[in-house]
Amino acid sequence: MTDLVGHIILFGIVAVLNLLIPLLIGRLVRPKLPTPEKDAIYECGEPTIGTSYIQFDLRFYVVALLFIVFDVEVAFFFPWATIYGGAAQLADTRLADAAREATSARLLDLPIAETTPVISAETGYLIGLTGLLDVLVFFGVLLVGFAYLWKRGDLDWIRAYTLAQPAESVADSAEVVAQN
Repeated sequence: MTDLVGHIILFGIVAVLNLLIPLLIGRLVRPKLPTPEKDAIYECGEPTIGTSYIQFDLRFYVVALLFIVFDVEVAFFFPWATIYGGAAQLADTRLADAAREATSARLLDLPIAETTPVISAETGYLIGLTGLLDVLVFFGVLLVGFAYLWKRGDLDWIRAYTLAQPAESVADSAEVVAQN
């Protein structure tokens, strides 16, 4: 136990040193020539205008959340695809016994041995059918969420906050344009 604790402490010390040594070398070597231009706030190459305490546009936040939600849900397709592919291979009745045993062991996450259970073609077909139905339900829920977001307008970058302008305001704006 103390050997394990010693290794953990040694690992922590090495990690901290690997972080601190480049920072200390950079602090000692770099030139220190501050100018007002260097000390100015830099934001993507644009000069700052006004105060930094402005209301943040929530559309960026919504787009980021939507990306994360759909990206994570798409990542769930990969484990399903490996299981479904193995089950589809096992459902093939022309599969040789050695290949069936290796695929069964891989699908069940077992080492290949003499006692490895072999999945029959019928069972492979049922596993594949169950996996297909499961992913169709999963994809259906994903599509319902996508349709909800689309209907709600979260996928539109420019939202219309008013449905229609009154006729008087359209006429007033036409008069202003004509005067200019």
